[in-house]
Amino acid sequence: MGARIQVGQEAPQFSLPSIDGRQISLDQFKGQRIIFTFFRFASCPFCNIRIDRLAKRWSEFPEGTVMIGVFDAHIDELRKRIGKREVPFILVADSTYEHFERHGVAKSFGRFMWGALRSPLTFMSATLKGYFPRTLSLSRMSTIPVDLLIDEDGRVVEAHYCKDTVDHIPIDRMIAFAHGAASP
Repeated sequence: MGARIQVGQEAPQFSLPSIDGRQISLDQFKGQRIIFTFFRFASCPFCNIRIDRLAKRWSEFPEGTVMIGVFDAHIDELRKRIGKREVPFILVADSTYEHFERHGVAKSFGRFMWGALRSPLTFMSATLKGYFPRTLSLSRMSTIPVDLLIDEDGRVVEAHYCKDTVDHIPIDRMIAFAHGAASP
């Protein structure tokens, strides 16, 4: 596993396929603030609820906000699971898990279980929406998300390595960042 991304470092470089058919890299967004998340797998109930919550509040983000979510998935699987929904930001697939490994994304079955146990309402909400983990891979289920806030110069201003599967940078913080607020 590679080293964790640190505040002040250049943002991770990649070129990955998006659900809308484009090839996406961070270079395309130079000069813009970027919200970047390493999610888990395409059918992850917690990831899908997080996407729903972000989409519901998208009108609070300034026009032109760049958010990119990368999933441990093949692009066809990602399109099948999420592509039909109207997600207002970019979702890309890393079918090799290369970028997760390169940037210190952790795996922990215990932290996965803790996230599930400490958030039964989120899990129930996900289940009611039909979000079921369509994988038996303990490795995929044990991926712990990472949220990054990247400034206009392509530098990481906040690197949040989540404590468990439901711990993320608060949406209010992401909105403030997108509006130009400095990091805490």
